[in-house]
Amino acid sequence: MKMQFLKARLLHRILSKRATRGHKYSTARIFDAGQPTALSHPELLKQGEITPGIACDEYISRRKRLLELLPEKSVAIVAAASVKMMTDVVPYPFRQDADYLYITGCQQPGGIAVLGREIGLCMFMPEASLHDVTWEGKTAGVNEALEVFKAEQAFPMSKLCEILPGIIGGSYELLHNMKTATQTYMSLESFKQAFSRGKVKDISTYTHELRWVKSPAELSLMRESASIASQALLQTLFHSKIHPHEGLIAAKVEYECKMRGAQRMAFNPVVGGGPNGSVIHYSRNDRRINDGELLLMDIGCEFHGYVSDMTRTWPPHGSFSAAHAELYHLILETNKECVELCKPGISIRQIHEHSVRRMYAGLKEIGILKDKPSSYRTYHQLNPTNIGHYLGMDVHDCAMISNDRPLQPGVVITIEPGVYIPSSFDCPERYQGVGIRIEDEVLITDAGYEVLTGSMPKEVNHIESLLNDYYPQTEKEDHAIRTLASS
Repeated sequence: MKMQFLKARLLHRILSKRATRGHKYSTARIFDAGQPTALSHPELLKQGEITPGIACDEYISRRKRLLELLPEKSVAIVAAASVKMMTDVVPYPFRQDADYLYITGCQQPGGIAVLGREIGLCMFMPEASLHDVTWEGKTAGVNEALEVFKAEQAFPMSKLCEILPGIIGGSYELLHNMKTATQTYMSLESFKQAFSRGKVKDISTYTHELRWVKSPAELSLMRESASIASQALLQTLFHSKIHPHEGLIAAKVEYECKMRGAQRMAFNPVVGGGPNGSVIHYSRNDRRINDGELLLMDIGCEFHGYVSDMTRTWPPHGSFSAAHAELYHLILETNKECVELCKPGISIRQIHEHSVRRMYAGLKEIGILKDKPSSYRTYHQLNPTNIGHYLGMDVHDCAMISNDRPLQPGVVITIEPGVYIPSSFDCPERYQGVGIRIEDEVLITDAGYEVLTGSMPKEVNHIESLLNDYYPQTEKEDHAIRTLASS
């Protein structure tokens, strides 16, 4: 196995020289790694950062910590996310797999990272043809893997069949990312043999353990992501009074997020007006919101690999009805109580159990739930969701970490009590077809908690005041034009 590594290193040196030949003394060449770097995008990255906000040293530390967690004589294989196609020739916007990005810093498709104690980080990189570069632009190759992502070894993908079998053969255990697993390596005979002997396992158990507690650099990005989402949602609240249509509201929040620096939305915005608010992951966003109806809006954006997730519910036409205010108050108080419970040592499960007791008693008191044995089951029909989830590089982050795990400083969770009453539900008519959720992002700290989305109002009087007493200048002008046009 050692001889194979020596041959591999020699091959990599030859390929590196070929890759740089003809450019060594060029001062006119524009460096392009296929993604932003400190050289190509100094407005985004500082020197020493591989991705905005995350330094090279942090990526190296992540790989070292992962190797410390992995079993002895094991090898990890983590493939990049694949490009998903909308039509034969039109791809969906690409988003990198969180584990691959966390380990390498590479934001591009097609690569495979191999990690082991003897080899360090070895990256197999896609080989772009002239046609690929002409149509899609420059992508990272062997040279960028070594110079930008700081891999110990790097090879073109065409060499994977020669090199990877020897690495697999010398390992006692093989771990890979099952979400992005590709036939590029799974079709290798050495992988098939390891799989048949039960030596292949999911690496997510280990990567999620690392990703669960955020570093100071990660928390800085998460704070900014939450701040962008909060500012965007506030502007959207103003917009909703003048343009009370789900589609226009969804367009507004995406515009505001991207204008503030977000690369994309974390998910398709949930913009549920009236009875659509009772559909938990409503996504059609195609209905006008009528006077007297509520709007439930669940949004999040992604800022350099880290996402936000928050929800507010409000009456776009300016005022909560008495029934809506009564129900909203129950959700708001549950939200506040659950946030107050957030501290090191408590688990999401314990917070959830408190929310169920609080909501169940409140819905019975209001008269939505009847006082009979089946009412507890009925409650779960009105709120089948958990009180929250972990948040980070993915919206539902670190799924391998149990909700029973005691929270630690540096963990970010959501607190999102809600109630979703179908129009056909047997209760007083004033509550039928109503959905209300109030969701905040909460960082667990040494002293307790920090609400990352706290700048977005959620009190009834604050929301009504904003809707009725304040318009940004552009909204005033728009409102005046619409008024004149209709007169």
